[in-house]
Amino acid sequence: MGESNFWDVPDRAREVISEVNTIKNWVEPFDRLEAKLREMIELDELLQAEPDAELSAELDRDLSSFEEQLRGYELRSMLQGPDDQRNAMVEISAGAGGTEAQDWAGMLLRMYTRWAERRGFSVEVLDVSEGEEAGIKGAMLEVKGEYAYGFLRSEAGVHRLVRISPFDSQSRRHTSFASVFVYPDVDEEINIEVRDEDIRMDVFRASGAGGQHVNKTSSAVRLTHIPSGIVTSCQQQRSQHKNKETALKMLKNALYQREVEAREAKKAEIDSAKTDVSFGNQIRSYVFQPYTMVNDHRTELKITDVGKVMDGAIDPFIEAYLKRAAPGVHTA
Repeated sequence: MGESNFWDVPDRAREVISEVNTIKNWVEPFDRLEAKLREMIELDELLQAEPDAELSAELDRDLSSFEEQLRGYELRSMLQGPDDQRNAMVEISAGAGGTEAQDWAGMLLRMYTRWAERRGFSVEVLDVSEGEEAGIKGAMLEVKGEYAYGFLRSEAGVHRLVRISPFDSQSRRHTSFASVFVYPDVDEEINIEVRDEDIRMDVFRASGAGGQHVNKTSSAVRLTHIPSGIVTSCQQQRSQHKNKETALKMLKNALYQREVEAREAKKAEIDSAKTDVSFGNQIRSYVFQPYTMVNDHRTELKITDVGKVMDGAIDPFIEAYLKRAAPGVHTA
């Protein structure tokens, strides 16, 4: 990087800088952990020779913090996929069942929003289709944060809810389904060719919240990529131009994901990778009645505090999945 001709080939220079930054992001935290470990060992040796209650309490606090940081580093070490470091696009869709399923999809939207906020990630709702009575028919979120996709890819699949329905006058127990699909958020540097002649753009009046301006103008945008059949839409901004930009970004992300799957010899179309939203295909069940339990069917991890999970505390499920999927890691 210090050579005078380093920037003669800008694309290669940026690639080298990216590689160096990636290495630094691994080496520097490791060096900090190693230095902290040495410091604690020295302090422990000092306390063995000269006991001190205050220093002992400090060591206990440092050890607790160190264990948490080490656990985080270990978890991050499992995120080695080519796109794991990227931001994430999260698509939530209600299954069959009308209001019940739409309310459940809305609950999942809140759960992932709260999870992102807990981690200090930013969340933007790029598109949402409101439910007829409650909840949502579907939504697309953009989650921005370090390794957001690496964490959230474990959430892709069908999520099942069992509860006494608040929409049932006879208070019967209902089972509802919603699907979650996660895309890596494509960097602007990645070249996804989308020709103008391959896109059909439709404009329409936005629905839902937004004020009179939203309803009086055709600011919402729907893009259809004719060769692939992929459709994206955005109605969150007042400006038609901004909505088009967002919908185009969503389209590029979907096309990028399709190319990745093709290279990995998976099915060509993204939609075909989605599991049928029905009983027997769920990755996780959330039971509110007759008992409370969240059960991940892939890892068999069970958590009884449903309220805490629905408030975004899903890290134990993500961690269990990553540990199970990591090379060389086996669970009984």
